[in-house]
Amino acid sequence: MADLGVVPPIDEMVDGRGGVRAHWRQLLGIMGGMGEGALAERGRRLDRAFEDEGIAGVLPGAKRDAAWRCDPLPMVLPATEFAALEAGIVQRARLLEAILADLYGPQALLSEGLLPPELVFANPGFLRACHSLGAPPQRPLLHLYAVDLLRGPDGQWRVLADRTSAPAGPGMARENRRLLGRVMPEAFRGAQVRSMRPFFDVWQDALQRLAPPEVGDPAVALLTRGSQAPRWFEDMLLSRELSCALVECGDLTVRGGVLYLKTLQGLQRVDVLLSRVDGARLDPLEMTGAGTAGVPGLLDAARNGAVRILNAPGAALAEAPALAAFLPALAGRLLGETLALPSVETLWLGTSGAAERVAREDGWLLRRATDGSMPAASQAEAVAREARDTPAAFAAVHVPPPSLVPCVTGDGLEPHSLVLRMFAVFDGMDWRVMPGGLARIGQAAALGGALPSQGLSKDVWVMADEGSDIIGPAPAHLPPLPIRRMHGALPSRVADNLFWLGRYTERLERAARLVRATQARISRGVVLPREAAEVAALARCLAHAGFTGAEEVIGSAAAQGLPSVIAAALREGGAVTILTDRIAALTAMVRDRLTADMYATFTLTLRAARAEIQQAGSNLDAIGRAMIAVLRFATAVAGIAAESMVRGGAWLFLDLGRRVERAQAIASEVGFALDEPPARIEGGMRLILELCDSVITYRSRYLTVLQPAPVLDLVLADPSNPRALAFQLEAISRNLSEVSTADDSALPDEAASLLAEAEAIVNQLVAAPDQAIAAAALPPRLEALANRIAALSDAVTRRYFALLPATQALGLEGAEPALRGAA
Repeated sequence: MADLGVVPPIDEMVDGRGGVRAHWRQLLGIMGGMGEGALAERGRRLDRAFEDEGIAGVLPGAKRDAAWRCDPLPMVLPATEFAALEAGIVQRARLLEAILADLYGPQALLSEGLLPPELVFANPGFLRACHSLGAPPQRPLLHLYAVDLLRGPDGQWRVLADRTSAPAGPGMARENRRLLGRVMPEAFRGAQVRSMRPFFDVWQDALQRLAPPEVGDPAVALLTRGSQAPRWFEDMLLSRELSCALVECGDLTVRGGVLYLKTLQGLQRVDVLLSRVDGARLDPLEMTGAGTAGVPGLLDAARNGAVRILNAPGAALAEAPALAAFLPALAGRLLGETLALPSVETLWLGTSGAAERVAREDGWLLRRATDGSMPAASQAEAVAREARDTPAAFAAVHVPPPSLVPCVTGDGLEPHSLVLRMFAVFDGMDWRVMPGGLARIGQAAALGGALPSQGLSKDVWVMADEGSDIIGPAPAHLPPLPIRRMHGALPSRVADNLFWLGRYTERLERAARLVRATQARISRGVVLPREAAEVAALARCLAHAGFTGAEEVIGSAAAQGLPSVIAAALREGGAVTILTDRIAALTAMVRDRLTADMYATFTLTLRAARAEIQQAGSNLDAIGRAMIAVLRFATAVAGIAAESMVRGGAWLFLDLGRRVERAQAIASEVGFALDEPPARIEGGMRLILELCDSVITYRSRYLTVLQPAPVLDLVLADPSNPRALAFQLEAISRNLSEVSTADDSALPDEAASLLAEAEAIVNQLVAAPDQAIAAAALPPRLEALANRIAALSDAVTRRYFALLPATQALGLEGAEPALRGAA
């Protein structure tokens, strides 16, 4: 193929006479008033804001090679131009909805010869299982529509691609606007930019209106592919903007033809499912492409009208590139209108003479007729050969050079190609277009495919017409909502992630305290005789905490071998860095349960700690400073959870994980410290107080006299000491009671039994004639206590987090089952 850029592109900012277009002048005036170099500085601040929000990093503390970025200079659309685009987008959405309704219904377009069967039945987006969805009450099939636009050298906007399956980008457009408003608030004060907020209000209201008609208070959920999917962050943003639950396929089940969300409190009905998952992967019972993924029985529930899936499975059919060649004729047939917003010139090579024309003329780009992705440049020759052999499987598009917009590069501006993605939603009566969008920067041939997870974008400003009114959703007449204070309305998957986030956070803090205590004793190079027993006990604690090699230096070699053991744990793949990675991954998984301030506290303190760990190397002083940063992270998590999380299911399981981990660690570490002859038990008691952060409290109560009974009472049986075992067990029992029913008290009772055992240990020690001898005999009993706490953790996992295999969830008919958890 010849070079597509034969005709020079137009500049969005400059008119044909070299002057600045009117709608750009005000913006450039504002930017000019910010001072020299200010725009570049705002760009750097915007990049930092994206990183802090977790957009630029796959995980907190880790960064992508190339991340999604937003240019500080927006793309500007005047009100009149947006109005013309709005009318064209609405018409195309209506047309594509009518096409889908026909192809999944009577298929008159095929029988009349207006569409070739090859573009339908050979299309992987055509799902035969969805054929009956083309008629009421399942319509609309299309709810969210996105369109990729470019402006050619003649100044006209043309459609590069239609997006009808699960269009990406509206959440990123909203986030671009939010962060740009934070970084450059003066730009918004000086310009009349239309807000995106009414669009999302309309969208949220539309999801309620599109629920099955018999539902009074519809429950809406957004179905995501999961936290490892490229669109996870946007899915989380949209779930917040639209006030709907964020769920994965494993969180859902169909019982009696009704879709339910599996929560700790039982099954909760879902009436509207905003799907961000490929339709071919939604139901493994009816779609071979789903494999073992998806929700068995989901399509049957949709056919029966029990749930509305938006966009409908099979909507990807309308994304076929070759369909653009038939849209002008279809607009006349289905709408009785002329297509107002044309596509880039497209030929289906199955049409007579099309293949010959493409071979004769330069400037055509070959695409598969039914595949919306763009072929790589390296595949051009292979695609051309295949097109000659099977022309009906290909379409050819003539993509004009897109318009240019200025982008901030270094301290200046450079022109780059632009493709504009805009969005529309159907509110149950009409289509509403977002007054804004996502401007993507790059080559048009590359931008015609799916929205990438990285690259440069721009916020799109639609300038307000002075006489225009802001139209939001009409007020909905709903019955008064009952007051709800539910602790168990949490998906089992989310509870599991929060539980282990709490455990790993506490485990990291435990590792930091152990390393600090060890570093203080070995940093001098010589271990004092009275500290030798403490260092040996610390080596046992480190081995129990997963420090590879610590168990090999227990004894006289501990002081010499422990520095290398600790340094190895801080390197990549070591025990400490593994914990930070797991905490980062879990933080990303529960992002939808954390406010912006909470997420920032988690990530920024964790990144700071990780940076200190990476820089520490083998220097013991630097390792000590790194452990202080880790303790700051753990303290920040505890503080933000205590002050910013409602005492509901999320907080309960985060706190439960922390308490279980700390209780198990206390029992184990006290046992290791007391595993000495009675005559040397004093060193173990000092270590116990240090590891349990109770030195000051003990001194204030007992001055400097160390005795086993007072020490163990403070760290085992004192319910007022947040570092005591009793405090943890009381919290565990209380948290489990909150999510258990009156007839299901086995787990809270076990926690109460463990508390009684801890108190009994101290009472027996107080009554012992020789407390040192009695204390030295406690390690086996404390080990058994730690094992019981571990068994309690396993029981919590089985009770609340374990999900039934899909085969056990099938064939259950009749009334709504009264089940708890995932069962």
